Amino acid sequence: MFFRCVFGALALTGYCLFRGYLRNTGLTRRTLALAALGGVFIVFNWVLLFSAYGRTSISVATVVYHTQPFYVVLLGVPFFRTGLDRYRVGWIVVAFVGVLLVADVSTADLTGGSGYLLGVGQALLAALLYAFATVIAKYLTIRPELTALIQVLVGIVLLLPFTRLGDTAGLDARWGWLVGLGVIHTCVMYILLYSSYQKLTTDRIAVLSFVYPAVAILVDFAVYGHRIGPLQMLGVPLIVAAGLGVNLGLRLLPGGRRPAPERHTPAPAPAPAGQEVRR
Repeated sequence: MFFRCVFGALALTGYCLFRGYLRNTGLTRRTLALAALGGVFIVFNWVLLFSAYGRTSISVATVVYHTQPFYVVLLGVPFFRTGLDRYRVGWIVVAFVGVLLVADVSTADLTGGSGYLLGVGQALLAALLYAFATVIAKYLTIRPELTALIQVLVGIVLLLPFTRLGDTAGLDARWGWLVGLGVIHTCVMYILLYSSYQKLTTDRIAVLSFVYPAVAILVDFAVYGHRIGPLQMLGVPLIVAAGLGVNLGLRLLPGGRRPAPERHTPAPAPAPAGQEVRR
């Protein structure tokens, strides 16, 4: 994660310089503090998620981690004053039932020392941290490229004390994987991701995020040959259905009124340097 932040920072700095985004950034103390706080959440989210991969699998950790859209919906109540009626609560319960099925925790996992249960817990905690970062991103009025750059710079400072630089000896061509994590999965991906957060409602973010676990399951099978069991496979559509139900305002049970979808107000343009748009 440390080198992901390093190479991500280099790529984002070059991109921002090329596009001229480092001039008239519109940064204030408040927006800088918010972006840095989001960086704390994002960095520890990465650490927990990658640790969960090793303790469980890419498929299980990613699907469990995918509860984060529902945390975003819950956080939208106090932060964005979005509605949370019994229908949305019901769909969120369905989603967590799906998580329990996907996690497939056995008695041996609870009593043994394999760390599988710890990995599931790490994925859940990573999802919560990511949801907080998502909420913060919707409050920011600066360019998403600057948000991502500030966050990876925060990550460098946070992770350096825990990084054993001597372990990089002999990596040779494998440095390419670390560079890829920084350039592709941090620079390119987060520019696209944060740009979408300021244009979409929290419910739409939740639905579109379901592309992520679907791809993870396919890649885990294609590259590592890891298959999820029939019971786990049942949990995946439950989580997907819950996301669609929340987004479309569908009734979980017949009868009653259909909940109104969230209304979206486009995010304001970045403020001129030294000023800030108050929401």
